[in-house]
Amino acid sequence: MTDPLCQIVITTLPDGQAAQRLGTTLVGEGLAACVNILPAGQSIYTWHGKIETATECLVLVKSLTARYKAIEERIRALHPYELPEIIAVPIADGLSAYLAWLHNPDTAP
Repeated sequence: MTDPLCQIVITTLPDGQAAQRLGTTLVGEGLAACVNILPAGQSIYTWHGKIETATECLVLVKSLTARYKAIEERIRALHPYELPEIIAVPIADGLSAYLAWLHNPDTAP
């Protein structure tokens, strides 16, 4: 089932506590059906002309594309970074029952 109305929003946070707080907020406010927090990994990036490294948690937010702006606003409000990574990736295809659940997470298929 193709569903361009669903997306995964990706962000990184400096620790599990910040990631948990963001995930709980997004799901609790109905902006996301599901948030996955992956364990800390190493990020390497250029910042202000220098190569930097940081340990970060990867956060995957499963939601509807119509909720992107609200999700972006909540991430920006709760994120400790000056420039947070916020990337939305459309879901091109997936299990139809799961995609239906993304549209209405209060009802299990």
